[in-house]
Amino acid sequence: MNTPAQTIRIFVPIDAAALSVGAEGVAQAIAREAQARGVAVEIVRNGTRGMLWLEPLVEVETPAGRIAYGPVAAKDVPALFDAGLTSGGSHALRLGLTDELDWMKRQQRLTFARIGVTDPLSLADYRDHDGLAGLKAALGMTGAAIAEAVKASGLRGRGGAGFPTGIKWKTVHDAQAEQKYIVCNADEGDSGTFADRMLMEGDPFMLIEGMAIAAIAVGATRGYIYLRSEYPHAHRTLQRAILKAQNAGLLGDSVLGSGHAFHLEVRLGAGAYICGEETSLLESLEGKRAIVRAKPPLPALQGLFGKPTVVNNVLSFAAVPWILQHGAQAYADFGLGRSRGTLPVQLGGNVKRGGLIELAFGISLREIIEDLGGGTLSGRPIRAVQVGGPLGAYLTAAQLDVPMDYEALASMRAMLGHGGIVVFDDSVDMARQARFAFEFCAKESCGKCTPCRIGATRGVEVMDRIIAGVERPKNIAVLRDLSKLMTDASLCAMGGLTPVPVLSALNHFSEDFDRPVPPSKSLPMAAE
Repeated sequence: MNTPAQTIRIFVPIDAAALSVGAEGVAQAIAREAQARGVAVEIVRNGTRGMLWLEPLVEVETPAGRIAYGPVAAKDVPALFDAGLTSGGSHALRLGLTDELDWMKRQQRLTFARIGVTDPLSLADYRDHDGLAGLKAALGMTGAAIAEAVKASGLRGRGGAGFPTGIKWKTVHDAQAEQKYIVCNADEGDSGTFADRMLMEGDPFMLIEGMAIAAIAVGATRGYIYLRSEYPHAHRTLQRAILKAQNAGLLGDSVLGSGHAFHLEVRLGAGAYICGEETSLLESLEGKRAIVRAKPPLPALQGLFGKPTVVNNVLSFAAVPWILQHGAQAYADFGLGRSRGTLPVQLGGNVKRGGLIELAFGISLREIIEDLGGGTLSGRPIRAVQVGGPLGAYLTAAQLDVPMDYEALASMRAMLGHGGIVVFDDSVDMARQARFAFEFCAKESCGKCTPCRIGATRGVEVMDRIIAGVERPKNIAVLRDLSKLMTDASLCAMGGLTPVPVLSALNHFSEDFDRPVPPSKSLPMAAE
């Protein structure tokens, strides 16, 4: 009697990063080649493992574990089958066991443990890999106890501000109101950041679970994921995941039959960077122009539609299921000082090996860039590194031994932000980078406060005069004065932090503000 051939599982990422370099064509080529050869395969569209320089990364399930190949192009597929792809055969693109790759072995993946491993839209897969364990634990606790566990874990806002998550939840829990809301800030707009997108596309049920736990903790019944419109793949994935969660009883009038109601939906933003600021996001979510609100009142007391609202980043909500499953202390055991748990670092710019690395707080910037990232892609020396997005400070090559820690970076007048790291080699012009910070702020300001709205525009003009060589000492003095004004008087962090990259560039790379001007350059009007 003939037994049917065993179906071989082959994993091809459906993450936007992988799709951008041909993953869809690779998946189709594998399907065609398998059919032509009569090989039974199941192609699983997983999330990315975060090794973006190896995308499209193809993995094959074998008795020894999953074997990785990459980067794979559609034209490579026939030769891979010839080499025994389906059994993990030897080929120039074979990387070995995925879990044994140095990039993976050096990480402490808590939040990103499932991403790249499971089918993002399979609830069965999610459950089989510890999904819903945190939510089930939460259902056996009081709201106050959940908030206290999150507080004890040391979890701080992963969106950039670093405010203790548990304190925010307790404030909303204690507020008296007939309606409360949970809002997820998924308007990931910082340069060099992609962890939110990677998580939403690779493990959407974890975000849903984290938001449901928050709802139970504070007594909220409605939630919104405010997603940037530039993430169409994440939008489709979230919509499908929410529908599946509703059909499975994870969302709706009674979460897992507990009697706790929680309804969740996705709302698309309109491309404004300022919507990453929580009060501006709430204005947009209410259907208004995205303009920053004055604080107080805090959103925790008067947020969406004037009601108590938890506003957290994607990574903050996604960390909560692990905390509830394993305990607050287990999470707090990672990290150091007041920076507890793990940080998903996003490494980009001029670097050989860019991607996502989840590590406990405390690893140095140098280890991340040189050891894991392999140094610059150009092979030239590192000159500057920007941490924390477009409003983060520029650090020099001599400062790279700083640990990735909120307080350590703050002591250097830098910030951790959303964990984005952008690397520049010695060809960068830091005066032009300073100009870009002002230009970015001028374009993205909500316009409500004068220091930000007018200050950024004046900043561009001052930088143009400095770059053109016009009365540089006078204009640099104006630049410092303008930076102080924006820092002290801006309504929110948009204007208040714009001087951070400007002044770090000026203080650490002053020679770039005094470069000779080519004779052909015309000079703008001098400073008054």
